[in-house]
Amino acid sequence: MVTGTTKCRQGVALIVGIVLGLLLLAEIASAESDIFSPHSKPFHKTFPQWSAEWWQFVLSFPTSENPLLDSTGERCAIGQHGPVWFLMGTLGGSAERRCSVPAHTALFFPVVNLVNLNTTTQTAGELRAEIASCFDGVTALSVEVDGTPVKRLQKNPDRFRVKSVAFDVTLPAANLFEVFAIVLPSGTYSPAVGDGLYVMLKPLDVGNHLLRFRGESPCGFSVDVTYHLTAVPVNSDSEEAKEEAHAPDSTD
Repeated sequence: MVTGTTKCRQGVALIVGIVLGLLLLAEIASAESDIFSPHSKPFHKTFPQWSAEWWQFVLSFPTSENPLLDSTGERCAIGQHGPVWFLMGTLGGSAERRCSVPAHTALFFPVVNLVNLNTTTQTAGELRAEIASCFDGVTALSVEVDGTPVKRLQKNPDRFRVKSVAFDVTLPAANLFEVFAIVLPSGTYSPAVGDGLYVMLKPLDVGNHLLRFRGESPCGFSVDVTYHLTAVPVNSDSEEAKEEAHAPDSTD
């Protein structure tokens, strides 16, 4: 027999379930709205252009100063400027970093990625073909911002696949390729291309934040990076950049 009390309890349970569901959806929606669409043009550049600049930035440093080899976050601000800062993955494996960033600044980073550059007479198309299979079926993909996952990345990772525009890259002496026992003299190489999965976070609110991203490539390397980020207040002359970063995306 169903009593009035039982019906009341069922009604309360239903309301609580609805409220909890709405709160969960709100958290997920917040994480989704905190990123730029991979098919938008944040700060007037496409993701393929930003990924090319990411590689030019990383490869410009000698091994002793390279932020990609930074295990603590002490190098996170070196060379950074403009409305977008670059965060680092790893060359394979895990890292936990602490970093202070300007609150008006967007954050662009790869979940997993590779670069290939011409050292003979290869074309951009040939270079792309050599690394493409490393991103056909990336697994264990995850990006979490303050504990909330970016669901779109897990549901449709191909939307976050970014093939860079072809670009030139200038390597210093003692460059990053030495880590792989590859000797490339300092100088400019062209063309170069990148491939991988990328995310760009919109500017964080002032305060402390936790970012974690993970991925495994079928080519046998994996990345698991945690950033403890502190977004610090910025001067009012950055308001224009802040307004653009929070403007609605133009998506596909």
